Amino acid sequence: MQIKIVTIFPEIFDSFLGVSLIGRAIEAGRCTIEVVDLRAYARDRHRVVDDEPYGGGGGMVMKAEPWLEAVRDLAAEASWRVQLSPQGSRLDEAKVRELSGRERLLLLCGRYEGIDERVRKLVVDEEISIGDYVLSGGETAAMVLVEAVARQIPGVVGLADSVENDSFRHGILDYPHYTRPRDVEGLAVPEVLLSGDHAAVARWRRQEALRATLTKRPDLLEAAELSDEDHRILGRLRGKQ
Repeated sequence: MQIKIVTIFPEIFDSFLGVSLIGRAIEAGRCTIEVVDLRAYARDRHRVVDDEPYGGGGGMVMKAEPWLEAVRDLAAEASWRVQLSPQGSRLDEAKVRELSGRERLLLLCGRYEGIDERVRKLVVDEEISIGDYVLSGGETAAMVLVEAVARQIPGVVGLADSVENDSFRHGILDYPHYTRPRDVEGLAVPEVLLSGDHAAVARWRRQEALRATLTKRPDLLEAAELSDEDHRILGRLRGKQ
């Protein structure tokens, strides 16, 4: 997969792209990520990319021309052009998996009051939001999107089961995790995890994943992939509430 990110603050991405999962993915050639400075496409000698809004009020607005030139120069024929915006569709597991199937992504990171609306109309394929709140710019949202998508690329995460069992993968939250020591301030590891009975462990993990979802995010259960056994477990759990 090839990802290009356009921003006026490319230095924000330096450490993000050099460490942990993303850094290893780039080093292994699983994906390529290029960060481009929008100011390189500004026409004037001062490299200005913003101006006062028509109609007055509010803060500065990012100019259309640099964005149009940047996107048209950087976007290959198969690129899917995404503007990070609080007005976009919500980034969720289904959207992440959809984006991971694309060969090339071009991410637009706005700043100030936003990008001139004509950019969206002329060169953007989709707006995406990471939540119902406002950030100072699209850079941190782009990092969230990139890491979520990169996890779906085969070979990026060392253990395939880690991705397959992630929260939201099948519409429910993940089960609780434990490691050494067996007792922490009076809280012991559940005995079933020490039993060596893999079938019992699998049943416990499914039950606890359903319990976590029912307790913390019951809204997810409406669209979750649930078996008849899952419904029976949920019935018992609801009876204990």
